[in-house]
Amino acid sequence: MSPVTRTRRDGTSRPARHRAVQLPAVVVLTLVWLALWGSVAPLYVLGGVLVAVGTCLVFPLPPVDLAARVRPLLLLALLGRFLVDVVRASVQVSRVVLTRGHVRNAVVAVDLESSSDFVLTLVAAMLSLVPGSVVVEARRSTHTLYLHVLDVPDAEAAEAFRRSALELEQRVLAALPPRASEEVPA
Repeated sequence: MSPVTRTRRDGTSRPARHRAVQLPAVVVLTLVWLALWGSVAPLYVLGGVLVAVGTCLVFPLPPVDLAARVRPLLLLALLGRFLVDVVRASVQVSRVVLTRGHVRNAVVAVDLESSSDFVLTLVAAMLSLVPGSVVVEARRSTHTLYLHVLDVPDAEAAEAFRRSALELEQRVLAALPPRASEEVPA
């Protein structure tokens, strides 16, 4: 992602300064702090806020724009199907491990249809969380994911995995469609 630039009056350009301390980041970091300490005492909350603000100042991030709307019912359906996929894959991986037979693995390339970095990241994370597959490489330039997949005996099984990954992408796009100003999936 190219940095946002601002043009000065003299015609030169420089990277835009972003507000270093962002409320969502402070809230999330404070919640992580409280979870690590396991207590919600006022002193821990104050310490968490101070650590969060300090972290934001030391490691400033540009503002994150999810560039998507949320459709709650389709998001619930996406999460429900994801949980079903996780359970189903866990059973399959257990079967493969317990039978100790000959297992053929493969690296499967999945060319995503969307050109959104957000969708690429979300699909890659969800596919990696399903047992039996892990993202080996994600090419942002072509929006291609390369996944190492467990127990792929032939090209037909690889194609079935590719289809399931593309179906996941379509469920993500249905639950979190891009805003009207965003590019429509290619």
